[in-house]
Amino acid sequence: MTDATTGPPTLRDPAHRVSPRARVMWQLGAGVEGLVLVVIAGALALTMDAVRWWMVLALAVVVVTYVAVVPQWRYLVHRWEATDTAVYTQTGWWARERRIAPMSRIQTVDYAEGAISRLFGLASVTVTTASAAGAISIDGLDRQVARQLVDDLTRQADAVEGDAT
Repeated sequence: MTDATTGPPTLRDPAHRVSPRARVMWQLGAGVEGLVLVVIAGALALTMDAVRWWMVLALAVVVVTYVAVVPQWRYLVHRWEATDTAVYTQTGWWARERRIAPMSRIQTVDYAEGAISRLFGLASVTVTTASAAGAISIDGLDRQVARQLVDDLTRQADAVEGDAT
């Protein structure tokens, strides 16, 4: 859809960010995983001559940096949008991925709350399509936003003619 006055269409960022509480949830998850790694490395340092204390310290520095940087970066990148014609997401913290799923291709819309996300009032929405690339997942949504999105997508996908294949 290009004409002489407007030029070629451009791919813009999706309109909505995930909940700011997702950043804290991601930091907590990364912190717990990192702490487990550092404790295991520390135990190995006590029992094995091959593992030195400086290695454990280096691992701890990497973990602290990861916990401080990656969830913030992930929050800045992860975006989503649902229009009358498609669901559009952007994910990734190292490599970016943008996915667009037309309403006519939506097969199922799923809502999920994990134990940790429930503590933060967050949920995930997964849109399964007739695509070899797999489902589109939007993680870290406010619980009410996620429920409304599921309702809206279900209603819109049902209204579109076609068989989602």
